[in-house]
Amino acid sequence: MSEPAVHATDSAAWARWEPARAGGDASSQAPQGVLRIGGAWTVRELREAPRLDIPAQVRKLSLQAEPGDLRLDTAGARVLLERLQALQLAGVELDASGLPDASARLLRLVQERTLELPVHPARAHAGLLGDVGRAVFTAWREGRDFVTTLGELAWLGTPVLLHPTRLRWREVVAELESGGLRAMGIIGLLSFLIGMVMAYQGGATLATYGANVLIVNLVAIITLREMGPLLAAILVAGRTGSSYAAQLGTMRITEEIDALRSLALSPFEMLVLPKVLALVVALPLLSLLADAMGLLGGGMVASLGYGVPWREYLSRIPQVVDVRTLMVGLVKAPVFAVIIALVGCMQGLRVRGSAAAVGRAATTSVVQAIFLVIVIDAAFSVLYKMLGL
Repeated sequence: MSEPAVHATDSAAWARWEPARAGGDASSQAPQGVLRIGGAWTVRELREAPRLDIPAQVRKLSLQAEPGDLRLDTAGARVLLERLQALQLAGVELDASGLPDASARLLRLVQERTLELPVHPARAHAGLLGDVGRAVFTAWREGRDFVTTLGELAWLGTPVLLHPTRLRWREVVAELESGGLRAMGIIGLLSFLIGMVMAYQGGATLATYGANVLIVNLVAIITLREMGPLLAAILVAGRTGSSYAAQLGTMRITEEIDALRSLALSPFEMLVLPKVLALVVALPLLSLLADAMGLLGGGMVASLGYGVPWREYLSRIPQVVDVRTLMVGLVKAPVFAVIIALVGCMQGLRVRGSAAAVGRAATTSVVQAIFLVIVIDAAFSVLYKMLGL
């Protein structure tokens, strides 16, 4: 067997590949090797990082270093991770259990903050139980962070609301325009179409019994109690909530939020609170728009498709629903608004690493916001049933 390759540079850092000893895991069929790392992998002394050249047939590689031989800082860890990422992309399985604890922890920390390369001691797949445990832990962590953000809103937002002059009203108006006014078109159009769909689906059954006029009951009650506020909230979550996450995530990447903190300015008061207040005002108004357009779409189908005159359709609506029915739906809108705004801002403020993390935060915010909106809507339905509403 040829001598192991040694790569050295002008810096004190070095990396040396060695074949695995004969006493290793003989049951494994994949060729194995050892990559010994040493020297000063530091920003002051690392001028050119050694290349990590290993034979092409090696598929398992153990990273090893003696505590006194390896000096590693965050810059050196970043360079080393980039080299290891190239090996993993080539299909090499890495085991970092042979590194000193301090170096292994630093590599994991830098990896979590920057790269996508998982550098950790090799371990067997935990199976279904492990996947369920990780999912439960992730859900618990997300719920904890949301409750923390909600508490921060109450703790920091109350003093600002008690002293309205501290609030950035210009920012609130700008958020009202972007999150409310500019969303009217898409919400109005889709609500109109959903109203038509409900009328078509319900009318097809009611027409068989000669009860075409009951289309008014179907469309009015479902639209005002459920579909209007719920549809507006889902569309706002996908449109506005994701924009909150992307905006704040980009500000995290460009260190604008850190700059606010360095100026003794609260990012929560400057950025999050105006968004929450604007959405609390905008979403009930958008829900009213969704209600009106849904009723209009249902009326068009009832008139043109099932012979219900417009006059009878409009005169029957006050007989079927009243102000209480309208308020039952609108009461949910501010709750939905707080959830959507907080989830979007929370995900944006948690962004770390590269621009790809901004996209992941926007996607996560949409999924979580829509999920929570539907869960809260179901909870409201149960509550209304208990209260007899």
